[in-house]
Amino acid sequence: MSFQAYLDAVETKTGLTPRQLLDLATEKGFGPDTKATPIVEWLRDDYGLGRGHAMAMVHVITKGPQISDKHVNSGGTHSDPSDRLWLDGKDSMPADW
Repeated sequence: MSFQAYLDAVETKTGLTPRQLLDLATEKGFGPDTKATPIVEWLRDDYGLGRGHAMAMVHVITKGPQISDKHVNSGGTHSDPSDRLWLDGKDSMPADW
């Protein structure tokens, strides 16, 4: 599953876009210096997310939407088309993203 697919699944599970969750995380005081555990616990307790999906959001909350280019167009199961993640909702993602 690609990184973007994890974020799309987070949206499906929570009803919130990754950007909306990022905004809520910021309101809670989570950011670049926050350890993973409190973010994972918040996402589990409030939204029912499992560890894998929560860890995808941990990356976005602590590191932003930029990802390593290791899997960009790699052709593997974790291949992403870009080194930037789309945070504004899977239904609004441009076709050429």
